[in-house]
Amino acid sequence: QVQLEESGGGLVQPGASLRLSCATSGSVRDYDMAWFYQAPGKEREFVAVVRRNNAKYYADSVKGRFTISRDSTKNTVDLQMNSLKFEDTGLYYCAAGSIILSTARLINSYYYWGQGTQVTVSS
Repeated sequence: QVQLEESGGGLVQPGASLRLSCATSGSVRDYDMAWFYQAPGKEREFVAVVRRNNAKYYADSVKGRFTISRDSTKNTVDLQMNSLKFEDTGLYYCAAGSIILSTARLINSYYYWGQGTQVTVSS
């Protein structure tokens, strides 16, 4: 069993930046690590994934603004979020699994989930 704990959420204005972090009880090298988010009243959606071979993939809505990274020495996975928009508001979840690329965006591809950290973009 791997435990995941997110941190770093908060309330920011449009255009600001936030850095989310996911601490794991296991080794991040053993899993494909992803971030999802869930906007109010909507389904949970894929944001980004960093695979065990360090390949990275992003949702179209965040390409060029968000960067996912993994620190194997600290067993953390971070999500640097720049140029935040109102529509980025939501609960951000860290997830771990063993995926194939075609299923990276699917919730059921991931075995372990954190409790989430809230990001609110508001003026």
